[in-house]
Amino acid sequence: MAYDLNLENRFTYHPPQPGQAERYERIRAAGLAFAELLAELCPSSPELSRAITHIDEAVMNANAAIARHPERG
Repeated sequence: MAYDLNLENRFTYHPPQPGQAERYERIRAAGLAFAELLAELCPSSPELSRAITHIDEAVMNANAAIARHPERG
């Protein structure tokens, strides 16, 4: 059985719906706060860089979830 890659939805522009911009901003603010905390507490290192990258990816994926699935929010 093939996995549905949902390509059409992934590569389509999703204009913001009412209320989504505020949700995006809350997620970005939380990601920034966590990244700043890690930058404060952790030594500069490849591990810190990867941790920050994962936060960035998490923010992008969370916002994509909102954009791509507005009926679930």
